[in-house]
Amino acid sequence: MATATEHLHGIEAKDFLPLNGTDYVEFYVGNARQAAYFYRAAFGMRLVAYAGPETGLRDRASYVVQQDKIRLVLTTPLRPGNAIADHIAKHGDGVKDIALWVDDAVSAWRETTRRGARSVREPWVLKDEQGTVRMSTIATYGDTVHTFVERQDYRGTFLPGFQQVQEDHVSRPVGLKYVDHVVGNVGWHEMNAFVDFYRDVMGFEMFQSFDDKDISTEYSALMSKVMANGNGRVKFPINEPAEGRKKSQIEEYLEFYNGPGVQHLALATDDILTTVSKLREQGVEFLRVPDTYYSELEDRVGKIDESVEDLKKLNLLVDRDEEGYLLQIFTRPVEDRPTVFFEIIQRKGGRSFGKGNFKALFEAIEREQRLRGNL
Repeated sequence: MATATEHLHGIEAKDFLPLNGTDYVEFYVGNARQAAYFYRAAFGMRLVAYAGPETGLRDRASYVVQQDKIRLVLTTPLRPGNAIADHIAKHGDGVKDIALWVDDAVSAWRETTRRGARSVREPWVLKDEQGTVRMSTIATYGDTVHTFVERQDYRGTFLPGFQQVQEDHVSRPVGLKYVDHVVGNVGWHEMNAFVDFYRDVMGFEMFQSFDDKDISTEYSALMSKVMANGNGRVKFPINEPAEGRKKSQIEEYLEFYNGPGVQHLALATDDILTTVSKLREQGVEFLRVPDTYYSELEDRVGKIDESVEDLKKLNLLVDRDEEGYLLQIFTRPVEDRPTVFFEIIQRKGGRSFGKGNFKALFEAIEREQRLRGNL
């Protein structure tokens, strides 16, 4: 399969599912209080809202942490034998909900279910003294869902039922801005089915695709296609394994997560040198590539604004496309299971996903797999 870069063809005008961006990403975790502390102290998120027994919830507690436009919801069950506890028992800590900000949650649900989406929850309304929020939910790959959130009639911090947290003395911001993209891993030969899902059910189009010639090392390979909505604000790369001599990172993920799910969130910054320096100081661990990666960096990517020596010190990767370049780096898994991790990315015109870095990145991941005994 040849690599293709496919620009969006003005589909915004006929977009039946207009999306304003990512509203929040909800993780189901074993201990939300501790997870919230980690994201505040390490990633610089600020605790902005809470819901739990003190607010009338009997089965769960949720902490909402935020930095600029990035909003994570960390939810834990208070008792066994419910859907949240079952999700954690099966998958470990992981992403349950990639919620999407819409102007009309009823229309979003109606249009997607009419096109074949499986409804998880029909439209419902939440109200408090701050206003009204309308929501609806459909299923996507594995046990992951998309909740449509319509919040233009709401003035509160997050959602009705959550109490606002006024101050956070733990948070140490690092300059993260918004969710650039969310990557999903699916099983063998399942990628095209979910490409079709995002195209036919949600009105996305192919943005880029990569085959096993693009994303491979001596030992392993994968295939990936990037789907984007009409205005390009929401991008979902979808990965599947490809044949290789040894177990790929996608196979390792599927084994430990027990099925398809979110592999990583890419968080954007306007100053990756400062952001990554602060993240390292605050204990975030990143994958490392060999120093030889930097020996001919400018020959590969051309002139860049940053000092190659500064990039080398932080182990940052660089790639260029026809519209500019990007800088990126990937954390080690943030759970004990080798599943979810984060990407930090700065775009300086570049719209791609770092194709030129795939080999170095995947060899770094394989070194980690070898240490875990999973390669």
